[in-house]
Amino acid sequence: MATKKTSKKASSLPSKSKFTAQEAAEWILESSDEESDLESFLSQDEEDFLEGVDPDLEISPDADPDWAPEEGTQAAFEEGEEEVLEEGEEEEQASTATQPPPKPKRKVNKGRGRGRGRGRGRGRGRGRGRGRGRGRGRGRGRGRGRNQSEEPEQSTEPWQGTDVEDITPEQPVFKPARVPGPQILSGVQYSVLQLFLLFISNATLQTIVKNSNLYGEKNHPSTWQKITLQDLYSYIAMVVYMGLVKAKQIRDYWSRSELYSFSFPPSVISGKKFTAISCTLHLSSPDDDAANERKRGRSGYNRLCKIQPLYDAIRAACKANFHPRQNIAVDERMVKSKARIALRQYMKDKPTKWGYKLFVLADSSNGYTWDFFVYEGKGMSISKGLSYDSVMQLVDTRVLGQGYKLFVDNFYTSPALFKDLLAKKVWACGTIREQRLGYPSRRPGGLTNRSPRGTICWIREGPLVFVQWKDTRDVRFCSTIHPAHSNHFVQRKVKEADGQWAEKSIPAPPGISDYNKNMGGVDLSDAMIGYYNILHKSRKWHRSFFYHFLDIAIVNAFILHRELAMEKEETPLTQKEFREALVSELKAAGSRSTAPPPSPPPSPAPPGASHRLRHFTQDTTAGRRRCVHCSMKTTSECSSCKVALCCLVSRDCYNDWHTLNNL
Repeated sequence: MATKKTSKKASSLPSKSKFTAQEAAEWILESSDEESDLESFLSQDEEDFLEGVDPDLEISPDADPDWAPEEGTQAAFEEGEEEVLEEGEEEEQASTATQPPPKPKRKVNKGRGRGRGRGRGRGRGRGRGRGRGRGRGRGRGRGRGRNQSEEPEQSTEPWQGTDVEDITPEQPVFKPARVPGPQILSGVQYSVLQLFLLFISNATLQTIVKNSNLYGEKNHPSTWQKITLQDLYSYIAMVVYMGLVKAKQIRDYWSRSELYSFSFPPSVISGKKFTAISCTLHLSSPDDDAANERKRGRSGYNRLCKIQPLYDAIRAACKANFHPRQNIAVDERMVKSKARIALRQYMKDKPTKWGYKLFVLADSSNGYTWDFFVYEGKGMSISKGLSYDSVMQLVDTRVLGQGYKLFVDNFYTSPALFKDLLAKKVWACGTIREQRLGYPSRRPGGLTNRSPRGTICWIREGPLVFVQWKDTRDVRFCSTIHPAHSNHFVQRKVKEADGQWAEKSIPAPPGISDYNKNMGGVDLSDAMIGYYNILHKSRKWHRSFFYHFLDIAIVNAFILHRELAMEKEETPLTQKEFREALVSELKAAGSRSTAPPPSPPPSPAPPGASHRLRHFTQDTTAGRRRCVHCSMKTTSECSSCKVALCCLVSRDCYNDWHTLNNL
């Protein structure tokens, strides 16, 4: 008699035609556990990344390196259908005599391989984190996904010391796709505004004007007044000015109070128009936003829809106007924001803890932002791990060329990445984590707590060299560029036996100096942006990106200005002077301000004139003027000075103002 096949999935319906209420309850619980555990798996990988861990490229530090199936054990499951059998688990008995006898129980070691296991046990599986008994669990058993047995087999060769010579690896032949440096017309005298418009062109600004007008007419039909390109010039001039001259609140720039009295902002744009543009600034078409919103939760939904036009334009402009030199760096950047959106990330170890995460490729020599992309969260398509994919997406050899030297930190460095980069003729160097897959952490002969300062241990595996160096702490890095050691020394202050500090030369790997010199390309760009950061708080996330894109454009334009000045052997402007010139040129290209001109200083009363208070209107509400001292509305003035002044118990501006002006 033919036997019925039972499904391997824990959530499948039992083969019995009748089952008890207890069995039904267990089956329902089993199905619900499967759903919740899948959700836990998705959130756990996201939490790992926010802690600076790439789940696809790192292993658990407490994993058992010696895990292996016992002899005679054969995994008879296809990929995606593996099982985790726990100690003490009993197979369910066949419900009828026609069912085949149960298979013998397989015993699995307690080693905790990294993987997502399908556990059929009733208890908590030996899971990494959230493995539940019945249903899909994230387990330390022989689960679906990576475990320790998937690591590349490592030889038993121990770590070497400096007494063993290392080979000098093949050095890159630099073949850039274009001549490195500015990619603009030589011999042309560019103004500051022209350099800025290379990155955010008039066509891009016209798109912003068009979309902002559509958004304003849609949401404020009765009060919205259309803006022009000249209005947007004036608005950007004021935004850049705010990065140079700080005030506590935006309205303080247009305050008539004696404590502020800024004369420049009212000459650029009125406070009312500035606020109106800030509230309706829109980078994308409202119709495109509505169409994209209907796709939310389905394929085709674009999280970056509201910034896409400017996002695409400035990325293309950054790559078009400059070509990097040989040394480049990839690192993260945080754009400060607390807007409630899925793009926002929390990085507890970063100076900017809340904000949007960008992956950036920069020229190490000057900090030029050559390319970047926004991290969209766990919805991003990832094939070999976020750190691997981020670098491969930014390092496009079709546009860059070959022979580049890439410097990355320990979030990105992995043997797999460096080998694949070398296959594309890109050499790399970076610090590496001990838990990274492929790192020979279990070889004998490495650094110990008793190793003296300056000790170097190394292992070479083909084009890769792994180096451990004892400084104030253990430093680990990997390189395809450098030999493990050479006659290279660094200066360090060392405490002598008598308690005195002395400067000594200690041996150091040659890759350390290159890494310290060239890894800071993105940090240099961040620093230049931070000096005169124009970003201010906004409830709308796309406006935060607009302000940051302005900063990228200004800093890159400033770097171009400096490069051109050095070619002509001229003294370049400082960044402060560059921004000041940009504000002046934007103001000149903008629309004439509708703000009232600042009040001229009062002329002194003629000699012998008597000062007395009088009311210029009998109506207590209509016809009032603003007091020149406190800016509050009043009905009184000085008959000789012809200026409105309050004269109340709570504020005696009449006497205060005359005393202040020696009248």
